[in-house]
Amino acid sequence: MDGQTTKRAKLDTPALLAKKRDGEELNNSEIAAFIKGVVNGDVGPDQVGAFLMAVYVRGMSRDETVALTRALMASGDVVKWEPVLDEVQRKLVVDKHSTGGVGDKVSLPLAPALIACGCRVPMISGRGLGHTGGTLDKLEAIPGYNTACPPTELAKVVADVGGCIVGQSKDLVPGDRILYHTRDVTSTVSSLPLIVGSIMSKKLSESPAALVLDVKVGSAAFMKTLKDAEALATTMVEVGKQLGVNTRALLTEMDCPIGLTVGNSLEVYETVKCLNGEGPKDLDDLVILEGGHLLHQVGLAATPEEGMEKIADSIKTGTARDAFKRMCIARGATEETVDKLLKDPWSVLPKAKTKTVIKAEAKGFVQHIEAMPLAIAAGNLGAGRKKQDDVLDLGAGIELHVQRGDAVDVGTVWATVHHSVPIEDADIERIKGALVLADKAEAPKTRLVKVIQ
Repeated sequence: MDGQTTKRAKLDTPALLAKKRDGEELNNSEIAAFIKGVVNGDVGPDQVGAFLMAVYVRGMSRDETVALTRALMASGDVVKWEPVLDEVQRKLVVDKHSTGGVGDKVSLPLAPALIACGCRVPMISGRGLGHTGGTLDKLEAIPGYNTACPPTELAKVVADVGGCIVGQSKDLVPGDRILYHTRDVTSTVSSLPLIVGSIMSKKLSESPAALVLDVKVGSAAFMKTLKDAEALATTMVEVGKQLGVNTRALLTEMDCPIGLTVGNSLEVYETVKCLNGEGPKDLDDLVILEGGHLLHQVGLAATPEEGMEKIADSIKTGTARDAFKRMCIARGATEETVDKLLKDPWSVLPKAKTKTVIKAEAKGFVQHIEAMPLAIAAGNLGAGRKKQDDVLDLGAGIELHVQRGDAVDVGTVWATVHHSVPIEDADIERIKGALVLADKAEAPKTRLVKVIQ
């Protein structure tokens, strides 16, 4: 019998798979051994697929989900703060996670605002695979910004300048990387315990004291219904708490785009406007909301409302903008580049070759702007990926000139498409159809749906 067969016999993967297939609960040691086997090669790809399908069909108990999250965290390195931060500072390490939305650039101004308020922010983010780019894609529109960062370097940057936004190192949570790829090809992406294990293992590998989860709900969100969003949020909060992290979820509406831009350079441009105190209200509100809760969670504010005042003040006084500058320089951008970015963003950001305006064809008040059609159109113009190795057009995207409640007339320019390739007629119609008008203006809506803690 060869070594590989001997190892598999010790793990007894078939017995574990049969147990899960039949709806029995796996214990901590079984889940830990399975994930360890996934990483070291003792568990084959076919067995990984069988496990994922069994979990998809049978589900997982809360204890199993916690065990899965813990095992995925333990499959690689975790960020260690003891060598660089004292005990007081370690209690101020925070992060946030968003389940993703259209125009969601909240992390970019939020991280420096939190730093300005005294937090330590090791924000590990991802790339976009879908209609628009992810947080890392947006940051890489800034010349020189390096998102690659191993855990030891991340810890040093956080100690030196308060925080940064970087990509996931290959040494962090390798078990999740294997499962995530297999989930995609086995149609098990939507399994709740697998989603929770994936998200929470990555975030908790940063060893944060507190975590805010922005769980989007709506037509352009992964979770379309309030019931599904609540289930995901509740499970993630409970898992986070059981693993020793003060975790809170904010359910927020994702039907309309966040802010006025969709696309990588465009969203960095809007981030700069936000940091300069000129951002759209809904973006500002989300930054202030999420930051306020995190300050409350780590004791830097007596209430979330007091925390929100502090975050708003960091933007008003420019301390958040200063923290953003330090963060960018720490990740490789030159001081000259960042100064230009903050004064005249389009002097350094990649730009599309052409702009096409979209005009209103009727008169009324903006009741709604559908996010998903805009995301699809922007993706078709190069703002997002269809395959992992697709090259983005960082300058492509859509800029809005109106928001809910604004009045428009026939011929009003309500959107500008930034593109370097011709726009297909179908995408023009998609964009036009995203604007929904009403006879009278409606009262402004808050994006916050519910807080789960």
